[in-house]
Amino acid sequence: MPILYLALGSNLGDRFANLQAAMAALPPAVRVLARSPVYETPPWGLADQPAFLNMALKGRTALAPLDLLKHLKRLEIELGRLPAVRWGPRRIDMDILFYDRLILETPELTLPHPRLHERAFVLVSLADLAPSLVHPLLGVTISQLRSAVDATGVKRYAPTG
Repeated sequence: MPILYLALGSNLGDRFANLQAAMAALPPAVRVLARSPVYETPPWGLADQPAFLNMALKGRTALAPLDLLKHLKRLEIELGRLPAVRWGPRRIDMDILFYDRLILETPELTLPHPRLHERAFVLVSLADLAPSLVHPLLGVTISQLRSAVDATGVKRYAPTG
């Protein structure tokens, strides 16, 4: 079964509970093998919105890439995601970062995720899981990509209560 890496994010409602619910909803279609710490991050793309909680997961799946995408989008809706403005606030967001070393470009899905190398909120948590993973298009490690982005404002999150 292929190894995959997912990014999870939330900035509406109980953000930490939303991430927990998303992880709990993934099996059996996705078997979670490891997870990063959770980070609180400033919004990206659209600045006028609440801060996000973000994390990365490593897993395995028998689903083909497009079937996995459909599965994740269905779970997002079941977990309360509503249609919204691009890069706007959301209860839960689940993105496929890598699916093995597959390079794919379709109207529905591009792999590896086309903007992951620009996003500190993805790279900080992904570097916790897979620092030596090599980006199949860029030929550099996640650790190297992480070093190249400004991670100002990205801080490890410790839930209270």
